[in-house]
Amino acid sequence: MPALTVREVLALDVLGPAAPLLLAGRGGLERSVRRVCTGEVPEGAAALSGGELLLTDGHGLARATPQRQRACVRELAGSGAAALFAEVGRALPRMPAAVTAEAERLGLPLVALRRVVPFARVAEAVNSAIGSPTIGRSARDLRETPDSHPARALIGALLDGVDPARAEAVVRAALAGFWVPDGHRLLGLAARGLPQALPPRTTAPLLGRVPGAALAAAVRGGLFALIAVPPAPDPVRAVRAVLEETAPPGSVVALGPAVPAAAGWDRYGESLREAAATLELAVTVPPAEPRRSGPQQPRVATARAFALERELTRSGGRERWARLAGDVLGPLLEWESRYAGDLVRTLEVHLRHGCSPTRTAALLHIGRQSLYQRLERIEGLLGTAVADPEVQGELLLATCAHRLLQAVPGTRQAAARPHRRPVAGGGRTG
Repeated sequence: MPALTVREVLALDVLGPAAPLLLAGRGGLERSVRRVCTGEVPEGAAALSGGELLLTDGHGLARATPQRQRACVRELAGSGAAALFAEVGRALPRMPAAVTAEAERLGLPLVALRRVVPFARVAEAVNSAIGSPTIGRSARDLRETPDSHPARALIGALLDGVDPARAEAVVRAALAGFWVPDGHRLLGLAARGLPQALPPRTTAPLLGRVPGAALAAAVRGGLFALIAVPPAPDPVRAVRAVLEETAPPGSVVALGPAVPAAAGWDRYGESLREAAATLELAVTVPPAEPRRSGPQQPRVATARAFALERELTRSGGRERWARLAGDVLGPLLEWESRYAGDLVRTLEVHLRHGCSPTRTAALLHIGRQSLYQRLERIEGLLGTAVADPEVQGELLLATCAHRLLQAVPGTRQAAARPHRRPVAGGGRTG
């Protein structure tokens, strides 16, 4: 018969609103729960056959003497009950000391439900989770198979776009010691260039200082993780700032978009896949800005910074990128094929930084006068002002497409064929 452990049941979302608190029997958290039933403690034991989790509102315990309370706990344990979950605050103002002490002595998990929740809803949800063949099988397999770590299994499923049932995902995450607190935001993370020997549970060199909890797994030649970030004005910026200081030299780390904790596992998976796609682009496509010289530094990319690249890879391939670059940037590309220059990159950096001459010149490591000369030539060749809002979006999209065409050959997305410069001519001049 399918079963979950008491620990796995505690991790299910349906119990979150009840604010469960384990009072005794921590050593029995791995007991198998085969079904959930409701009833009074003095009478409930007679109906048990083993493996039940008993939900009670506490009326029976509140009326019983300490001696009878202890006897009730002994009867439950003797009938093979997996755990006792009792509501406190209404009929039972607090858990009796006799109940807690006897449960601890017998190793019976005792959980106080500190907020009111409909028992019928809890019983239905937990029994449904227990009866799910997928959940029952995965929970047992993850415990029994050394090579099937729960974090790897869940991360792998999310990367593959497999949307696990909510209860199944919660079970796997709980087995890996990961849960998502209310009010947090979830970020997907993907990284390469880390130390070769990186066991799944030793991610401290990269994630040790990242705020919040992380579900991480070393799979497919890299590290992939979901990070639950505490409330912050900009979770992506906060995590990126930490990673820029802690990531190993030469590593590349990518972050997906932030999604609310309430969004669910399908959205968590989207953020993880966006991080993976951003990582692929970050390691294969030349950056828009020249990289700094000196010691090799880690690179932390974000999905939002690669929004244009990601949309272009979704909506077309090299032929479309070549047409876009040729149609919009043809005169610049023809000029660059004849003379030494860096007009296309100058244009993209200038557009990406709000057309700020100071910022653009600093990033390109040139003087402002040299920048003005380049911009004047760009505008002369294109026949339009770079500052014209009507053309800025098209120009930025085209410069991004031009960079995608220079991706490292052989990658799965952007380099199906060797790069060829778009044929000049036919470019727009106004």
